Amino acid sequence: MTKLSVNINKIATLRNARGGNVPDLLKVARDIQDFGAQGITIHPRPDERHIRYQDALDLKDVVTTEFNIEGNPIPEFVDLVLKVKPDQVTLVPDAIDAITSNAGWDTIKHKSFLQEVVSEFKRNDIRTSIFMDPVPSMMESAAATQTDRIELYTEAYAVSFARGDKQGVLPYSESARKATDFGLGINAGHDLSLDNLNFFVKQVPGVLEVSIGHALIAEALYFGLQNVVSMYLQKLS
Repeated sequence: MTKLSVNINKIATLRNARGGNVPDLLKVARDIQDFGAQGITIHPRPDERHIRYQDALDLKDVVTTEFNIEGNPIPEFVDLVLKVKPDQVTLVPDAIDAITSNAGWDTIKHKSFLQEVVSEFKRNDIRTSIFMDPVPSMMESAAATQTDRIELYTEAYAVSFARGDKQGVLPYSESARKATDFGLGINAGHDLSLDNLNFFVKQVPGVLEVSIGHALIAEALYFGLQNVVSMYLQKLS
C-alpha cells in the first residue's frame, strides 16, 4: 500500500494569520498520525510564511511515523535538516518568492550540486528524495546523484485529469518505470486529491508514498480532518 504523508503547511498558514497558537500545529500533527496517516510533511521557506524553522525542531519529538522535510537546499535549510535529522528530506528547487513549488530539478544540469547535497544528508542517515518533473530521460542522471528516491511533481497530471484527459498520467507511468529500472524509489505529490489520487496510484507503478497538503486540508473543511484522512487511506488501499 502507498503511504500517506500529510503536509501540514496550511495548518501553519491558518495559525500565522492571527498569531498565537490556534490551531495548534503540534496537536494537529499528533491527531493526523492517530487518524492513521503514515507520515507528516513540512516545507519551510526562508520567509517562514507558514512553517517556521522552530516548528521543524518542535515537531522532531512529535512525529512518530515518518517525518519528511521538503525545501530548497540553501545553507539555512541544510543546517535545519541536519539538526532535526528527519526520516526523509525532499529537495525542491523552489525560488524564494515562489507561492508554491512549480518545477522539478534538471538533474543533468544540476547533477554535481545534487550529488554534493545528497551525499551530506546520506552521511547523516537521512533518506533523500529529489523533486522531479515526469521526464523519463532525467531518471538516469537522478540515479547518478545517489539519491534514494524521486518525488514526481504531479500538478500537470492533476490539471489534465480535471479536464477529463486521463492520458496525462502516461509520462508519470513511464518515468516511474524508468526510475525503478535505475533503482530509485518513487514518491509523488502536488495537487493530488480525493478525486484524482486513486487513478494515479493505479496507473503509476511502485509509488511508495504520496505527500498531500492543500487539497486534503481544504477537503477537511467539509468532511472533517479525521474523515478525510480515512478517505485518503481508502483511496490508497
